[in-house]
Amino acid sequence: MGLFSAILEKLGFNRPAAEAVPAPEAAPSAPAAPAPIAMVDVLGQLEGLAAANPQKLNWKVSIVDLLKLLGLESSFAARKELATELGCPAGKMGDSAQMNMWLHKTVLQKLAENGGNIPKELLD
Repeated sequence: MGLFSAILEKLGFNRPAAEAVPAPEAAPSAPAAPAPIAMVDVLGQLEGLAAANPQKLNWKVSIVDLLKLLGLESSFAARKELATELGCPAGKMGDSAQMNMWLHKTVLQKLAENGGNIPKELLD
């Protein structure tokens, strides 16, 4: 299981969209309707975890704090693995600050794509 799958699991997502089981072949006259994505209250969960955490973790701007808040490994090696998993451009991989900014934004975007309620201002 990749680190992004662990993030999804910690936040209560059933399974990442990439691992969704394809529907069995339907008759041509009856196209299958897409399965609705269940909304996950990511914002509420992260705010609750942050309030209960003795450390002042700013998950809204820091990938390290986001991973710590979820109880996941936040080392440089773990973040580099996550960046590779999510397709970080090679030019950003050599600069940890740029990689971290890209990674934070991408993780939030992927959470939103999977049905998480991420505020728009965190996705810009």
